[in-house]
Amino acid sequence: MIPHNTRGRSRARNPAYLEVVNAIARARRRGDRAEVRSLRKQQRSIPSVDPNDPGFRRLRYVRYADDTLLGFIGPRSEAEEIKRSLAVFLREDLKLELSPEKTLVTHARKGAASFLGYEITVQHNDRQATRGRRTASGSIALRVPAKVIRDKAALYLSRGKPAHWPQLLNDDDYTIVNVYGAEYRGIVQYYLLAGNVCRLHRLRWATETSLLKTVAAKHRSTVSKMAACYKAKIETPNGPRTCFEAKVPRSTGQKPLVARFGGISLTRQKAAVLTDRQAAKPLPRKELITRLLKGKCELCGTSEDVRVHHIRKLADLDRVEPPTEWHQAMVKKRRKTLVVCIGCHDTIHSGKPTGSVTK
Repeated sequence: MIPHNTRGRSRARNPAYLEVVNAIARARRRGDRAEVRSLRKQQRSIPSVDPNDPGFRRLRYVRYADDTLLGFIGPRSEAEEIKRSLAVFLREDLKLELSPEKTLVTHARKGAASFLGYEITVQHNDRQATRGRRTASGSIALRVPAKVIRDKAALYLSRGKPAHWPQLLNDDDYTIVNVYGAEYRGIVQYYLLAGNVCRLHRLRWATETSLLKTVAAKHRSTVSKMAACYKAKIETPNGPRTCFEAKVPRSTGQKPLVARFGGISLTRQKAAVLTDRQAAKPLPRKELITRLLKGKCELCGTSEDVRVHHIRKLADLDRVEPPTEWHQAMVKKRRKTLVVCIGCHDTIHSGKPTGSVTK
């Protein structure tokens, strides 16, 4: 489907844009600066390439778990046809039905597509220019949905105002600050890629006030006194930030436990910083597994089918008089296991002498 809906190396130049470019060149040759400024404004309002070029199409696909997004450059009629083709493929080949309520065709400039909790849209701004280029126009933008902000903030509101959480009143201050801080930090860090992440200030206000009201209700104090008691200033990559901290002192030589709320700058990050747990180092192979993989009897040295002979404890070997070959081999290895062939294993259990010990 992607190769069929992908063609053209680039969009064709817009004839209307080229006319303005040529007019600017003629005005410069005449020395008419006022005309150049006027044409420059007109030039910025016209796309440099043909947005409806029939020879240019692109289809891109991205999926995470059960959330799927297809990006298409082309007319809406072709996008609807792609949707129908996808529905036929799922129904006939995979015996699945495409949900019409959840599978939407959205114009990226007029609307926004929902993907992994973000709103994805295309920016359009003719006024913003970097080095003479309209870098904002046509670029993909991520946004925090307004519904997410409302729903998350509503957890800390009662009748439109921040309220305390009664379920935390029996916990200590460290736990209360830690719970609020973890909830707020998780939401903010997830949406730091959004261009409008600053709108999470309403969530911060609701969460912070609810935190202070909870601590104030626990100590039968006021919000202002609790704010003064737990306020702290920390250094961040974006400069000093004010937050709230609760500390639990520990024994001498150990750093105190610190629970923190806030201290995160609501500034967009251009790239995600992955802080996943590092891959665990492979554990060294167990000695017994290595001995088994050799496939060699540790008594007679034959390379037949081997198995492991076990004893309960090494102290039992000291009670055997006189010691046999397999006793001596286990004492030398200081192991309660011995890899032996079938013949030697049967001989050990029968109490008869075994073959020579492998060097």
